[in-house]
Amino acid sequence: MKLKKDLSNKYRKKNQPRITIHCILMGLLFSMTFQVCAQNFGEQGHPMNKSTDSREILKYWGTTPDGEINLYESAYKILSADKNASYADLIKNSSFKDLLIQQNRGILAGPMLGQIKSNCASVWLRTLEPAKVEVWIEKTGEGKIYGPVFTDGKTELSAVVKIDDLKPSTSYPYKIIVNGITLSPSVEQIIKTLPEDNQYEEVKIAFGSCPHRWGLGNHTLLEQIQKRGNQAMLFLGDIAVQDRNDHLGMHRADYLLRDFLPAWQNFAAQTPVYASWDDHDYFDNDKAGIPDGYSEKGRNGVREVFKHSWVNNSYGDETGQEGIFTRDRIGPFDIIMTDNRFFRTGKKGSFLGPQQMNWLKEQLLDCEGPFIVLSCGSMWSDYVSNGKDSWGVNDPEGREELFSFIEENNISGVLLISGDRHGARGFTIPRKSNFGFYEFEAASLGARVGPPANDPSWDTQLYGIDGEFAFGEFTYLPSKKDPAVVFRLVSEDGHSIFEKKIRKSELTP
Repeated sequence: MKLKKDLSNKYRKKNQPRITIHCILMGLLFSMTFQVCAQNFGEQGHPMNKSTDSREILKYWGTTPDGEINLYESAYKILSADKNASYADLIKNSSFKDLLIQQNRGILAGPMLGQIKSNCASVWLRTLEPAKVEVWIEKTGEGKIYGPVFTDGKTELSAVVKIDDLKPSTSYPYKIIVNGITLSPSVEQIIKTLPEDNQYEEVKIAFGSCPHRWGLGNHTLLEQIQKRGNQAMLFLGDIAVQDRNDHLGMHRADYLLRDFLPAWQNFAAQTPVYASWDDHDYFDNDKAGIPDGYSEKGRNGVREVFKHSWVNNSYGDETGQEGIFTRDRIGPFDIIMTDNRFFRTGKKGSFLGPQQMNWLKEQLLDCEGPFIVLSCGSMWSDYVSNGKDSWGVNDPEGREELFSFIEENNISGVLLISGDRHGARGFTIPRKSNFGFYEFEAASLGARVGPPANDPSWDTQLYGIDGEFAFGEFTYLPSKKDPAVVFRLVSEDGHSIFEKKIRKSELTP
């Protein structure tokens, strides 16, 4: 494969006016509320930044009903008041309970789809109190009920209901049933199964990181992911929680913010999601392992809240209750999502930890799909910020061990995806002979400003943007001889910022 720089000054000049116009419009829209509007999201002067109160984020997009805002503000007060406050504490509060009655609300959060296959899927939700949960699926004019699953305090009042016996490439409306009562959907609820396994059909998945709470309320961005026909979405960290350390009440309040955002509600009820964490939804900026001043109990608590707020099929070592790494299969893509936070000690080889590294090698050898999407919350390469908080500073030996393992075992089709460094950048990582890895970073789901998007010295850079909403996208192109993937970096308006087609033969050591 030919490894070369693929970034042009022409793109940077063409893209700058669109960023400027976007920020002028945002400034005009919110000038009555905020006197200063920074050029880009995530800057300190912009109303949406890492210090913004979650209650303000809920109001920002202007689509949340007043009743929902009042309910969230009530929940926020309860959850923020005590670092160990739980969702079960909400229903004990009379004011919160009165608001629930006024809204006739049947669940606290959800539904959210995940674990999509050609014949099955899973539905996540969170109840108001311990309850029996079922899911009704419409099948050829008739209905079938799946479950029950029971929620309680140990599951953070969450339930994951598995749906099977579905047909490939078929849409199924579904409804939630709680304690025997069928709830009226507030958004469209549809499961769309994947094409039949081993069939030669196109499959498309999206990915990205760093929405930093407010990005999950961006209707334009999330609707664009849906409109383009993406059949699943991978979130690589810094998603819904912002720097809460071991304050579990605030972790829960931030996840509840996610679930109260109308854009997210519509998206998650129709698009299967997969999630891993990075530093901000783990503890705080650049933190890993058990940070100084914190305990194993706090770390385990953060893991439990994360585990019951998503719909992955697994979360790390379930026996030892460690980490959140996971593997799944989405059509032609084997998905492996690593955890670069939980196991770090600062010592050599601890970036993933020996246990996770051994697991990762076993998974790579076991993959059978044409392509392997291998994610890391932070970057694989060392260009941006000199590898700050990623492999280059923490564990270059571990990275070399992994890359050499892939080469020595002739594991083909590996696509590296990453996040953490705000903005979006792509690189080739040259290896021996003409082989090399591709790294696609799309830490742009929140349009946050970060380190420089590009640099003339980065001689294997493919693309670079900053301060703009965008997501990554893989499109699988079937072929009996040499299947291919098309990567696109897509802006919120649907414009393809960068595009590259890669054949499997190019990814074969």
